[in-house]
Amino acid sequence: MYAMTIPVPGGPDALVWAEVPDPVPGPGEVLIDVVASAVNRADILQRQGFYDPPPGASPYPGLECSGRIAALGPGVHGWAVGDEVCALLSGGGYAERVAVPVGQVLPVPDGVSVVDAAGLPEATCTVWSNLFGWFDGGSLTSSNVFMVAHLRPGETLLVHGGGSGIGTMAVQLAKAVGARVAVTAGSRDKLERCRELGADILIDYREQDFVEELAKVTGGVGADVILDIVGAKYLARNVDALAVNGRLVIIGLQGGRKAELDLGTLLTKRAAVMGTSLRGRPLAEKATIVAAVREHVWPLIAGGRVRPVVDRTMPLREAAEAHRVLEESSHVGKVLLTTDDR
Repeated sequence: MYAMTIPVPGGPDALVWAEVPDPVPGPGEVLIDVVASAVNRADILQRQGFYDPPPGASPYPGLECSGRIAALGPGVHGWAVGDEVCALLSGGGYAERVAVPVGQVLPVPDGVSVVDAAGLPEATCTVWSNLFGWFDGGSLTSSNVFMVAHLRPGETLLVHGGGSGIGTMAVQLAKAVGARVAVTAGSRDKLERCRELGADILIDYREQDFVEELAKVTGGVGADVILDIVGAKYLARNVDALAVNGRLVIIGLQGGRKAELDLGTLLTKRAAVMGTSLRGRPLAEKATIVAAVREHVWPLIAGGRVRPVVDRTMPLREAAEAHRVLEESSHVGKVLLTTDDR
């Protein structure tokens, strides 16, 4: 098969389309003929040499894919060759085939094309596992929730990077559970797209201070939960923007790794700062998250309340150009890569 390899880390042109050995599904794995993958910030970091795959993972970039099951490894039940699926990956999505643990495989949701489904696994699993969790009571309004941020109906969520793949999914899911949603983005066009998805409070971070704007619209209360992809650059201001008992969840480091934190402010607000990642989680944890997403998010997608937001679709062989698009931040939602050169 062919895959997008990284012989030497570097810029977008470091991605090289090359013939590589076909993967073989091991026990508890399925082999997927890839129809599409999606571009994530982690792929860019891996290309640059800053984010190696976890031990045992495919060396090729790509944290999610969609396609059709080509083979079942030993011990796999409940799936059949030919099933249309999408999957959360530790790597290997930029390839014609990928082997993945069966616990990370999802059916293509009703009403979604097999291509567009490639943009769902990473965003839905990231957002659900960080904001909501799995609801033991079986209801989106259940109070019996295990999660990082424990976002509740009626609370205010601030999403940084509202126009990103994660951001567009967070807006939709937060609205589905009855939260009030504020977003930051770098253009009026992106903010308008967020408004169309349900965002209530729109903040242009290039022209407005999000701490001040959030204080204005919440009567000085602030955000109950902040989902942050920026990291160090926003740390102090994020804490300032939190409400009493607020929760800051950091899932990205686009603004750096290290910053000073005023613990006095944190203590006064009885607030929490948490950092999480998805790629390196143990297989059992990933399987639990994927199962919860299938149970709680897939019906929202099938019912039309949540949808994948796709900015554009490009051939996998043009992955370098797709990386440039992401680095320019000119997109809204997901940039997808297809194996059939469409």
